[in-house]
Amino acid sequence: MKENKYDDSVFFEQYSHMPRSEQGLSAAGEWPALKALLPELAGKRVLDLGCGFGWHCRYAAEHGAARVLGTDLSQRMLERARAMTDSPVVEYRRAAIEDTRPAPAAWDVVLSSLALHYVEDYAGVCRMVWDALSPGGWFIFSAEHPVFTAQGPQDWQRDAGGAPLHWPVDRYFEQGPRDAVFLGEHMRKYHRTVTGYVQPLLARGFALEALVEPQPAREMLDAVPGMADELRRPMMLILKARKPRRSGREQE
Repeated sequence: MKENKYDDSVFFEQYSHMPRSEQGLSAAGEWPALKALLPELAGKRVLDLGCGFGWHCRYAAEHGAARVLGTDLSQRMLERARAMTDSPVVEYRRAAIEDTRPAPAAWDVVLSSLALHYVEDYAGVCRMVWDALSPGGWFIFSAEHPVFTAQGPQDWQRDAGGAPLHWPVDRYFEQGPRDAVFLGEHMRKYHRTVTGYVQPLLARGFALEALVEPQPAREMLDAVPGMADELRRPMMLILKARKPRRSGREQE
């Protein structure tokens, strides 16, 4: 099993007190943009890769999904997700994203929220998701934006008083691992360019339906500390891709 900072008790405690951890989707700045990209979920089979506390799994179940599976590498995350979930259609399973091997065409929608920047073999994930999706199925995911991940430490350049001056971008075209700092802890993330996220989808045969750089909802700017600074640089990237119902020249 791969290493996971989210099973470190000190780090997990800090993460648990983030607004999005306590308040769920309502405190996630990207949620309105992601929600707008979701297809009708009633009757769908939904796979959530890197499900965390299970917020998206429960949303899918509440909106009529026939079956929902959430996978995550963190045992602590899954314990919290199970404790918060009361639905017969939702199941949670421990697995790293890149080790997940779903049955062919077993899912209609594959979701992933802010997890793929932890995965080294993103192209391999695209191939796995393609195989897992039924014809016409969707792969919808958010990841940290390449502008956010490029520099490494992922922090503002600040003035003498600590106020943010600007967000540094460096080594943008050098894709690969970064020593990032999150909640005071060092962890490995993987930087990709925008092309690095899009091209493997196209190479596998997906049709790209949307590319969104989400901004927080206006009502969140004052309600969530630090949220107003999210308008100064992109933090997240959301992609929606579809597996065509037919192959070759007959694609949708």
